Amino acid sequence: MGSATLCTGVDVHFSIPYPSHSTKFSSKPFSVRCNSSSSKSPPKSQPKPTLSDSDQTHPQSPPLSEQLKPLSKTILTGDISGRPHLVSKPKSTWINPTKPRPSVLSLQRHKRHNYSYNPQIRDLKLFAKKLNESESESDDEGEFLAVLEQMPHPPTRENALLLLNSLKPWPKTYLFFNWIKTQNLFPMETIFYNVTMKSLRFGRQFQLIEELAEEMISTGIELDNITYSTIITCAKRCNLFDKAVKWFERMYKTGLMPDEVTYSAILDVYAKLGKVEEVLSLYERGRASGWKPDPIAFSVLGKMFGEAGDYDGIRYVLQEMKSLGVQPNLIVYNTILEAMGRAGKPGLARSLFEEMVGSGVVPDAKTLTALVKIYGKARWARDALELWERMRSNGWPMDFILYNTLLSMCADLGLEEEAENLFEDMKKSEHCRPDSFSYTAMLNIYGSGGNVDRAMQLFDEMSERGVAINVMGCTCLTQCLGRARRIDDLVKVFDVSLARGVKPDDRLCGCLLSVVSFCEETQDVNKVLSCLQQANPKLVAFVNLLGDKKIGFETIKEEFRSILTDTAVEARRPFCNCLIDICRNRNHLHERAHELLYLGTLYGLYPGLHNRTAEEWCLDVRSLSVGAAHTALEEWMATVSKIVQREEALPEVFSANTGTGTHKFSQGLANACASHVKKLAAPFIQSEEKAGCFVATREDLVSWVQSKIISPATVV
Repeated sequence: MGSATLCTGVDVHFSIPYPSHSTKFSSKPFSVRCNSSSSKSPPKSQPKPTLSDSDQTHPQSPPLSEQLKPLSKTILTGDISGRPHLVSKPKSTWINPTKPRPSVLSLQRHKRHNYSYNPQIRDLKLFAKKLNESESESDDEGEFLAVLEQMPHPPTRENALLLLNSLKPWPKTYLFFNWIKTQNLFPMETIFYNVTMKSLRFGRQFQLIEELAEEMISTGIELDNITYSTIITCAKRCNLFDKAVKWFERMYKTGLMPDEVTYSAILDVYAKLGKVEEVLSLYERGRASGWKPDPIAFSVLGKMFGEAGDYDGIRYVLQEMKSLGVQPNLIVYNTILEAMGRAGKPGLARSLFEEMVGSGVVPDAKTLTALVKIYGKARWARDALELWERMRSNGWPMDFILYNTLLSMCADLGLEEEAENLFEDMKKSEHCRPDSFSYTAMLNIYGSGGNVDRAMQLFDEMSERGVAINVMGCTCLTQCLGRARRIDDLVKVFDVSLARGVKPDDRLCGCLLSVVSFCEETQDVNKVLSCLQQANPKLVAFVNLLGDKKIGFETIKEEFRSILTDTAVEARRPFCNCLIDICRNRNHLHERAHELLYLGTLYGLYPGLHNRTAEEWCLDVRSLSVGAAHTALEEWMATVSKIVQREEALPEVFSANTGTGTHKFSQGLANACASHVKKLAAPFIQSEEKAGCFVATREDLVSWVQSKIISPATVV
């Protein structure tokens, strides 16, 4: 096996369609606008009344709400909990060029407050520092108020605002703000609320922010763009996306136009909700209003398309930036690179990286980590190693995550020598010494390559250097020692790991179970089962139950279901594979192996095992162990034999797909299945067109069946 991972996750990318962009933002007199519409839309319910009259549209500008009514009624409403499917081809709506669409945002950012010079600033700054350094807690209001009595100057409007803006911990900012209100020295203004909300945003205190916003509404204090932007961004940080949408809608209802900062923030909210259509509609409306998106907005779009694995969307974002003359910054490049990785485009990611370096943008550790992950996933070992050399020669920043990502890639690709060089480089580094994950990657490499002595040396080195071993490292070492039949060392490593705080998980239990499956000596089996007993006593009891011939199938079925219920989803199939292997290696338990395969299929552990078309029947055993694959092949042959005897219709071709290991140290099923097919004298031959695939014609298989009747319980 290539690594200690017991099952392989399937990386599935869903491409979400979205309206075509080929006619967007045209500079010609006429334009085509694509909108999703329905001629029979259900009537909308009236919005609930708000806390005050300030929620109503301003009487002095009634045309605005009417102009924005299509936006607030169609794009910004509806259930935000789900992810509706996008229509593939929205209906086109003709737009009269003489009547341009109303603007949906203000093209000028909200002006920041200009602080006037305060001659008392030095004393107040020192007092604010004293407040920040005080040990008073958020709920100790009396002590905080006592410190306020020492204020060097009277709390005028300017002094209070300066102090409020200088306080760092959000509880103190909130206490000081409430204290100012109780003094009634001057009327509270929007800026005081904005400064307080920004401090609360750092503490992710959305509930307090919303309470302040409701207080502003009830007292008639104006909410400006900064207020709304702070509320929306805090809701976004707290993953309260429905709240962010609610407050964004309220802006339009009160007649306030969002500026580009608020607009970019709400784009990100809709993107995180997966509402691609709404994001594109808002983007188009903003562009039609003359908005020139900044790199942050493009980063939002790129991340949205990347998470969907939508390469066409990523390409659209790059084209938009180029057409508008927006130079990507480091954040945008990092986002687009990660998106390229999700879309499975390593070549384009490499080209984008070269473009980034050529434009003078220096990559950071996040950039390089993303690129290494892309190369590793694509198995581009040479490119990844060349990138590492460029990092060293150019002095690009490297952190723990980047080093460990490179080591993990070497483990996946079986690059033992390269990993050793990288590991030694880490040891010489002043800031990135090998940690637990670094040692685990090396244990994985040595374990996969069968380098038992070097793996044990590394384990001893971890003890000497005080590096904690984690459960993954213990699993890698257990697998390595088990395959080398060094059971005593395995027991030692297991006991030491438990003594050092390792808590066995399902992966480690599955690894111990796999060691049991290929142990030949009863004494070794008992030693490994004693380790497994400490980790999962219920699993050991089930193994013993399988060996009792007096136990019926229904009991095995119930106990096996109980085992699966207590097991993590990703470990259930490996458990079943190992249990089948254990039964296969005990000659008197072959019937149990067939029962377990049936139960595994019944409980959905092998969903793609059988694939049938009119022309071909295929047995896909790539997710099975060797013993389970042999059992599945026997079951399949028995089923085909019965069909032949009943003279039912058969396809022209039969195929068995074992797959081919891409790891340097992988031991695929092809050789084992080829030996078993030869043992059965079945007419399957290795396909010349596809490696790891065995094929047989209908005529050959029928002739074989007629010459030999196969019983699944008796075939060995």
